[in-house]
Amino acid sequence: MRERLVTVTENGKGDFGLTVDIGAHRLTADEPVEAGGEGNGPDPYEFVMAGLGACTAMTVRLYARRKQWPLEHLEVKVTHPQQRSESGATDTFDRKITLTGPLTEEMRERLLDIATRCPVSKTLTLGSELTTGLADAG
Repeated sequence: MRERLVTVTENGKGDFGLTVDIGAHRLTADEPVEAGGEGNGPDPYEFVMAGLGACTAMTVRLYARRKQWPLEHLEVKVTHPQQRSESGATDTFDRKITLTGPLTEEMRERLLDIATRCPVSKTLTLGSELTTGLADAG
């Protein structure tokens, strides 16, 4: 498996404005105005939610294609109604998947099951090891 690299750099647009470089892609991150940012881009949790939604959609699409099932369109909506509290309650991410096409109930149930098996879903469910260190400046 390839090692991925994401570089996040302050962009000078307010206290929390960031430029996110992912390969050839450049995105902007920020906090919402009500959290002290300028609202110029998604906040960090929205990036996590986007990753979960994208991975879910890609996994479901891949499976439906492999099975040659008539999935015409899909949509994944992710909400994050609860953040980790001081009491230790875990974060909650809620996925709602819309499947369009002449699918049987069995196909729909199987695609729902497959959605829970996407790699990002597994990472969020099982947890990850996280290491942190200082890089050389300059």
